[in-house]
Amino acid sequence: MDTNNGSSAKDFILLGFSDWPQLEPIISGVVFIFYIVTLVGNTTIILVSYLDTQLHTPMYFFLSNLSFLDLCYTTSIAPQMLVNLWGPTKSITYEGCVLQSFVALELGSTECLLLAVMAYDRYAAVCQPLHYTVIMHPQLCQKMVLTAWLGGLGSALILCSLTLKLPRCGHREVDHFFCETPALIKMACVYSKVMEITVYALGVILLLIPLSLILISYAVITQAVMRIKSATRWHKVLNTCGSHLTVVTLFYGTIIYMYMKPHSSTSQDKGKFFTFFYTIITPTLNPLIYTLRNKDVKSAVKRILHIEERSAKS
Repeated sequence: MDTNNGSSAKDFILLGFSDWPQLEPIISGVVFIFYIVTLVGNTTIILVSYLDTQLHTPMYFFLSNLSFLDLCYTTSIAPQMLVNLWGPTKSITYEGCVLQSFVALELGSTECLLLAVMAYDRYAAVCQPLHYTVIMHPQLCQKMVLTAWLGGLGSALILCSLTLKLPRCGHREVDHFFCETPALIKMACVYSKVMEITVYALGVILLLIPLSLILISYAVITQAVMRIKSATRWHKVLNTCGSHLTVVTLFYGTIIYMYMKPHSSTSQDKGKFFTFFYTIITPTLNPLIYTLRNKDVKSAVKRILHIEERSAKS
């Protein structure tokens, strides 16, 4: 398969799944469907959380931010991926590749931190219910979200600047379906110890530490849940915490495999499918997980639709 036709000498070539040309039509169909579901599902959560006053709580403030992150994250990857799968060439401009790498890093890092913030919110709601509104006041929630965004921005600036400095010796082929940092690092024609140390250091800060805090939060939450005598409240806690824990498992499980394992021990083909999971599939599943397991969201959607029906009739 010729992947170079129509591309300039400065463009990068995204090899994607060109080793399996028979799978490309199936993959493109899956990406298109999942992208549409991601747009609809996450936009719905954002709108419902904004329009329904009963959802103006810290939990849904964080959930709206997560949905916005997922929207932007998938949008930074899926459209270019579909263009390359459907079009005659698989090229991306140098500037486009740099932008895609930076945006994906920034949003992925922010999501790691935001999921930890959401775990703290669940801890406060379950373990400190009488003081919840005092602890999770709006100013604190805004500062926590801002910190997550700034943390993601800082990590993206560090990794992208170091990656762009690596000599490529004319290499233009990126063995991936988008310009992900590990794939760009592998294009380098020299080994960089500084780069490896930086990746692992940021991996510990953005992945292992937040995940550890999440697990500690849920260990404390589990102890508190065991003392709850009300069956109704027990099921409500289980639903909201279960949704968040499911999202954490899906996202962290795949991304830690990609960023924390030695590159030499990670099959590139296997890595593509792991990356495909947390960039395309997980953002689609997140709104479904939260809406299917959360009665508050489903009730809010029904209330909004009922109000619109009455407005249309009048």
